[in-house]
Amino acid sequence: MARRELPYFLIRTTLQPLMFVVVFGFLLPKMGIIPGNYTTLMLPGVIALSLALSAIQSVALPMMQDFGFTKEIEDRLLAPAPIELVAIEKVVAGLLQGIVAAIFVLPIARLIMGPIPGLTFGNAGLLLIATILGGAAFSAIGLYLGTAIAPQQIGLMFSVILAPMIMFGCTYYPWAGLGRIPWMKWLVLINPLVYVSEGMRAALTPEVPHMPAPAIFAALLAITAIFLFLGLRAFDKRAMS
Repeated sequence: MARRELPYFLIRTTLQPLMFVVVFGFLLPKMGIIPGNYTTLMLPGVIALSLALSAIQSVALPMMQDFGFTKEIEDRLLAPAPIELVAIEKVVAGLLQGIVAAIFVLPIARLIMGPIPGLTFGNAGLLLIATILGGAAFSAIGLYLGTAIAPQQIGLMFSVILAPMIMFGCTYYPWAGLGRIPWMKWLVLINPLVYVSEGMRAALTPEVPHMPAPAIFAALLAITAIFLFLGLRAFDKRAMS
């Protein structure tokens, strides 16, 4: 079952990041519209975006469906186990799917973009921590959104929440570059995607200015804890209703 669903999962979660790679990482540099070394700034953000979209969608969309018209969640809640374990299982599954999406996009993006100045895989430990914490944070966010938003309002999640998160998540520009716009530099810190993008930048292209790794990881841990708490509360409320 999982093997049959893998192609659809990859298309759903990686198509948008890969389209950005083709346009901004291949076409525009080849046309001379943007400098070729822009790929150094862009690749970590694309990996972060793939990880975040996959993790959040893999939890939020099935959760909306389970609590929707079919009420499939009721069968799972009858199992002889705490109902919170059902929610935790969703978060863990979202984390794993986020990691799969990031692993899938990284080599393809590198192949499309060609040589990327400053790219290194020497910070494997840092990359692993950033991937796990980023996936956990967005899986927890997916749990909250999947239980707090009604299924008929799913369009709201994509247009009002995800679209601004992508555009202001420092995926296509480093956070340090916003220093010329100080108010924006501090405002975007409410965006969880900023920390995943900066974590990937610290691990993959450390020569590019980025946030300190301890600040990144502390923020991702805090985001995970906050949204996991809110998500479990919302899940309990929906399950008991």
